[in-house]
Amino acid sequence: MAGPKKIAVLTQSKEEFESKNYFLALLVERWKETGIEVVILHGSEHYVPADALILHVDLTVIPEAFSSLASRYPVVINGLVTDISKRRVSSNILGPKDPHAGPVIVKTNLNAGGTPERLVEWSNPWRRLTGKILRKLPWALTGILNPYAYPIFPDIRSVPRLAWRNSKLVVEKYRPEREGDFFCVRHWLFLGNQEFSYRALSYDPIVKAENTVHRERGIPVPESLRSLRTKLSFDYGKFDYAVVDGEVILYDANRTPTIAPNALNRGKVLAQELADGLNPFF
Repeated sequence: MAGPKKIAVLTQSKEEFESKNYFLALLVERWKETGIEVVILHGSEHYVPADALILHVDLTVIPEAFSSLASRYPVVINGLVTDISKRRVSSNILGPKDPHAGPVIVKTNLNAGGTPERLVEWSNPWRRLTGKILRKLPWALTGILNPYAYPIFPDIRSVPRLAWRNSKLVVEKYRPEREGDFFCVRHWLFLGNQEFSYRALSYDPIVKAENTVHRERGIPVPESLRSLRTKLSFDYGKFDYAVVDGEVILYDANRTPTIAPNALNRGKVLAQELADGLNPFF
């Protein structure tokens, strides 16, 4: 079957897709260069015919209106990935009475610290005012955490009681991959049958692009992670994971990956490598 002539990308808003450094935007540029027409749909109200639709809504749980619109297309990329909450994707979540002796980390159940959801909620001036008040209260009460500084505790007993009672939060085993003084996180970016993998090293226990001091390309992707991708029905996205004592630990599953502003040139090269991952869907 011939490849697509027209692709639709379903997002929340025009401003959101154009203002953030989404990796998909680099793929869109590449597809346009090859003659594929791409239309960006802003919101769930309008249907535009296309050969396929990419569900690119930057929220942890896809609202029903977006899923309903997506179902009208013959091919939907990531159409089955409607929930990427920690309780959905993580196998490391603990309860207060679990017999875990090691360190733990507290995260938000929502992806990316719940920031995308707060941006939507706080677009209302009154809710934004409420949000400013909430930020002054204890995080264990509000459930508001900075994803760049998730709290780490030496053991399960040190976690504040309020955190256990807050449904916005989850407590996970803290199992970092280490190499000497470095903390390591592996990244697997994929679209269809195309992929790119690397390992990021940092002195910071919460490894992010901004604090990474070294990257290793071509890291083999474990088969167990590929099986998990199939189980979670991901067509496109990025998995952050570690390998500790031979065990693969998924930290985060993201269907709307971004690229750091200082890495756009590298991202464009990477987009050329992954762009053909669109073909197997047709």
